[in-house]
Amino acid sequence: MAYRDVRTVLVVGAGAIGTSWAAHLLRHGLDVVLVDPDRPAFERARTLAAAFIEEGDGPADTLDHLTTTTEVETYAPAADLVIEAGPEVLDVKRDLFGRLDSLTGADVLLTSSSSGLPPSSFAGAAGRHPERVLVAHPFNPPHLVPLVELVGAPTTAQSALRAADAFFTGVGKKCITLRTELPGHVVNRLQAALWREAYDLVGRGVVSVADIDTAIAWGPGLRWALLGPFATQHLSGGAGGIAHILEHLGPPTAEWWKDLGDPSLTPDLCAAIVAGMTEEMDTTGQDEDGLRARRDAALRGLIRAKEEAGLP
Repeated sequence: MAYRDVRTVLVVGAGAIGTSWAAHLLRHGLDVVLVDPDRPAFERARTLAAAFIEEGDGPADTLDHLTTTTEVETYAPAADLVIEAGPEVLDVKRDLFGRLDSLTGADVLLTSSSSGLPPSSFAGAAGRHPERVLVAHPFNPPHLVPLVELVGAPTTAQSALRAADAFFTGVGKKCITLRTELPGHVVNRLQAALWREAYDLVGRGVVSVADIDTAIAWGPGLRWALLGPFATQHLSGGAGGIAHILEHLGPPTAEWWKDLGDPSLTPDLCAAIVAGMTEEMDTTGQDEDGLRARRDAALRGLIRAKEEAGLP
């Protein structure tokens, strides 16, 4: 499967992820067809897409390249690439990929934004050409955060993964390609590892929800936003680099691993986390919409700063 020139992208699902994907692609000059069975979703999607595009200073006529429709059968045959952003429900995805496989050209990549389902769980529904089915999981929100995880099923052609990498890189994304399937892919597993210990610390009463947020946001999170965990460790090791870290801090780290928590999401723990989050928001006087807007503005500034500093 060779990389094909993509002009029209079919985005299936007009929820938060699909709309954010649509805005990102429109800003890169592509024609986008946004498909959803729920017609009332389109007004909200257009409003959100317009706001996302305005944030990035898109051309005035950008929204003219957005088509919204409930009729996937009408528009799928003209698509050059498909991004599925529907519900995280396996039966729904299998139905969608079965239909998309029959409606699109054989060399059209069929990608899913699934945050955790392995592609082998639904690729088989594409009976004609399962070799072009893969996961292209964006980090939320796709119109702001560059990361995309590419995951193939055993039936996925390596050329399809290379073509997906070429396309998404071409529209400003930073791609990683997994060598094997895993539930939750890579990024969500890394997040889950941190959440696991954070939930346990809250459940044991060691610190508050707000303390955890402060610890990460004003500590390692600042460094991780600029370089990844391995590169950060390497720089922390001075002249000896990560070899020095592994030699001197490796053994105590291995002991900490043995003591990490193994919490269960009991009703009491869930209630404690929700109460802690409510208290944090109330104490800081934040409203969610305002906080999200300021976060998004800071994200754009951070990405610009990383690019200007030449950070990988």
